[in-house]
Amino acid sequence: MLQSECEAAFILHHHAYRDTSLLLEVLTERHGRQALVAKGARSAKSRLRGVLQPFQPLLLSWHCRAELGTLKQAEAAGPALRLPGQALFSGFYINELIMRLLPRGDLDVDCFGDYLQVLQQLSQGSVESALRVFEKRFLEHLGYGLMLECDIDTGEPLRPDAHYRYVPEHGPSVLPTGKTDESAYTGRALLALHSEHFPGDAELKQARRLLQQTLRLYLGDKPLKTREVFRAMHKG
Repeated sequence: MLQSECEAAFILHHHAYRDTSLLLEVLTERHGRQALVAKGARSAKSRLRGVLQPFQPLLLSWHCRAELGTLKQAEAAGPALRLPGQALFSGFYINELIMRLLPRGDLDVDCFGDYLQVLQQLSQGSVESALRVFEKRFLEHLGYGLMLECDIDTGEPLRPDAHYRYVPEHGPSVLPTGKTDESAYTGRALLALHSEHFPGDAELKQARRLLQQTLRLYLGDKPLKTREVFRAMHKG
């Protein structure tokens, strides 16, 4: 039986379960993603009603005999992180991304620290760069890290002033001098993503395009719901 006492965690998602309980998807510090039942958490007298919320740092005690565990105790580990406006959508996007790509109980994937960091950055108003860094690191944790240092054909270091075609699941291949198109990436943008420091909007936009292209490979044909909602709101 797997069990944990007072483990740092965040709620990724929750929904009603049976009459008065909640089914929780949580990201824990030591045991990765877990599914837990919080018995009676929806009842009027439950002290957990206001605690089991996304973006609230928690300390959870639970035990698990199979795929679905049981929550024994939960308490706030600090104030909830406030995510204003676009940052809130970004937080839910990250939660959905983790739920789609991180298998339950995978102890080899340690992304808890990066998750806490990106939420803190979102709460401070840093959205685009925080998301790009999290996406890059999350892919690395999953074993799908991007090649961002060398040309895959020649092995030479990337040149900031050169343009590259990025071959999915392989890496960048330099384009002949003077030849480029909308799908190309500058060496400067690839190196900026590698260093996790973006000098301007152009590098951020290219990093976003590359990361979304890569994530689509692993998400398959089913798009993320949070991205669909965000796009629909902006079209309206």
